[in-house]
Amino acid sequence: MPSGGEVRLVDLVKRFDEVTAVDGLNLAVEGGEFFSLLGPSGCGKTTTLRLIAGFEQPTSGTVLLDGVDMSRIPPHKRQVNTVFQSYALFPFLSVEDNVAFGLRYKGISKQEGRDRAREALSLVRMGGMEKRRPAQLSGGQQQRVALARALVLNPSVLLLDEPLGALDAKLRKALQIELKALQEEVGVTFIYVTHDQEEALTMSDRIAVMSNGLIEQVGSGSDVYEEPATAWVADFLGVSNMMEGRADGHTADGACRVRVGDFEFRAERGDVSASGPVKVVIRPERVVLEPHGTEGENRIPGMVERLVYTGPSMQLIVRLAAGVSLQVMIPNRRDTNPFPQGAPVTVTLPADSLRVLSAAEERAVADSEDEAPAGAPSTT
Repeated sequence: MPSGGEVRLVDLVKRFDEVTAVDGLNLAVEGGEFFSLLGPSGCGKTTTLRLIAGFEQPTSGTVLLDGVDMSRIPPHKRQVNTVFQSYALFPFLSVEDNVAFGLRYKGISKQEGRDRAREALSLVRMGGMEKRRPAQLSGGQQQRVALARALVLNPSVLLLDEPLGALDAKLRKALQIELKALQEEVGVTFIYVTHDQEEALTMSDRIAVMSNGLIEQVGSGSDVYEEPATAWVADFLGVSNMMEGRADGHTADGACRVRVGDFEFRAERGDVSASGPVKVVIRPERVVLEPHGTEGENRIPGMVERLVYTGPSMQLIVRLAAGVSLQVMIPNRRDTNPFPQGAPVTVTLPADSLRVLSAAEERAVADSEDEAPAGAPSTT
């Protein structure tokens, strides 16, 4: 497999008439990395992928592949291949011929093309199915054939535009693990577009979270989940409890004192130097429920309003004495839930899980959302 595969986007802009789909993107993807572009519909992630592939030309800015400016180079002259959500296999060709199709224009012999196609099919665990037609394959098998067809051309970069989107939930989970293992085996740079947070967290070395043509945050899965840079990222990635609060000084050990209603808490994460109005954020799995009347730091009385059975866990909606509701996730212990609906509880918000997001960050996110034009076409 080829070496290299470094992608650099420099001040990249793409406009469609009055709509700015990609707005001054700067991004560096390392060779051999599994990198995901994550965001909601309309955020510009697919447009960014198409700019890298060459299917769209930038309004301004640069697309670099291994240091070479590819901004005006046509797609077929880039060492890049794309796998789409619709696999676009030729129904009248066998699996082997589908995979080998692109090799016809590479000046190699028919036998070498057949050998390389079979090697690519073996990589994706489709050996022995070379003579089948696409209609004889399941959705997951067709996805593997599409991957083999892309990999057989030895690209430096493989672009994947929500390739698992058409599959059922159980198969998607299985193929997420397989796809990451395949990427590690072949060593090709994968740039993956998805709106599915769990999918991005499962597979990616790093993730760029996008909103309105901009990158909100880049980091590992644990970085963007545990340390969201903005309230928008915290709210989009997974489930977050977000409360209005006020930063009211600092403790001797550098933590931030925040007030939610009449209750004061220590917060050790986020912008601990903030003052004035803030958002206070904590993930549902970090909230701890204890028997009513338990005393101590960062505790507040509450009442269980609702229970939701989700299979491996229980989701509880708890109304705090401060007047806000929180989601709490606890493991499913069958019939041993100690916190039934209507039960008074003490809610602990651990200081090392409580994150402060300043009002300045909130304004920046609001401004970027306000700039999106009404009635703009989709730029996913």
